[in-house]
Amino acid sequence: MKQFRQKQSRPKKSSLIIGKIPVLTALQEGKELERIFIQNNLHGDVAEEIKRAALKHNVPVNKVPVEKLNSFNVANHEGVVALISKVQYQDLQNVISFITEKGDAPLLLMLDGITDIRNIGGIARTAYCCGVHAIIIPEKGVGALNEDAILTSAGALEKIAVCRVNSLMKAVDDLHLNGIKVYASEMTASTTIDKVDFAEPCCVVMGGEENGIYPALMKICDDKIKIPMKGDFESLNVSVATGMILYEAMKQRG
Repeated sequence: MKQFRQKQSRPKKSSLIIGKIPVLTALQEGKELERIFIQNNLHGDVAEEIKRAALKHNVPVNKVPVEKLNSFNVANHEGVVALISKVQYQDLQNVISFITEKGDAPLLLMLDGITDIRNIGGIARTAYCCGVHAIIIPEKGVGALNEDAILTSAGALEKIAVCRVNSLMKAVDDLHLNGIKVYASEMTASTTIDKVDFAEPCCVVMGGEENGIYPALMKICDDKIKIPMKGDFESLNVSVATGMILYEAMKQRG
C-alpha cells in the first residue's frame, strides 16, 4: 500500500523572516532559526554571506525552486525566506555537562532519518515522560520541528532539550568521549533490550521507517538492540518502538 506524507500547514507569516538582509541580520544577531529556504539559482554576495553565516550557526539551508518560496504567500522575498524556530536548540556538550554535574547518568535519544512529524511529536512526548534528558537530531534528514510537530508532541518539544548537530557521526564521537554508550535499534540485532544496562550513561539511536539507521552510523554504535516480539511481523512503528525501549530504560532507572 502506498503511503502518503502528512500535509503540513503553511507557516504563519509571523514565524517567517522575509528577504536577504533581514535573514542575514537575524543570523548575525543569533536569532534561533529552524531553517532557511534559498532560491536554487540565487547568487550574489549577500546570498553567499547568508550561507556562510548559516553554516556557522548550524542552521540548515534548503535550496528550493521559486515556487516553494511563492507558496509561503509573502511578497518581496528576494529569493530568501527563513523559518523562525519554535524550539530553543541546545549545545550537546553543554547539555551533557549539565546532566553529569547534577550527578545524573545521561539518557539521550538520537533520531536519524525520521521525517514524519507525527512520529517526531509522539517520540518527543514519550521521551519527556520517560525521563530522557535530550533529543539529538541532525541538521538535515529529519522532519522540521515546526508548529505541527510541537502540537503533536503536546508541547514536549518545548520542554525537553533538543540538540541539533551538523553530523550524527561526530555526535557519537562526542558521546563516546563523555563515556556514553550508544545503542542502535535494529530489528535483526541479537541483543534484546532487557539485556541492556540502561542505568549507565547511554544514548538510543532510532532510524527512519524506510531506510533505518545510516549504515556508517550503525557501525560506530556500541551495540545493536532489538525489542523481543512473538508475532512474525516486519517491524514496529518507530514511535511505538521508541516508547517500548524508553519504558525499559525508565523501568531500569527506577
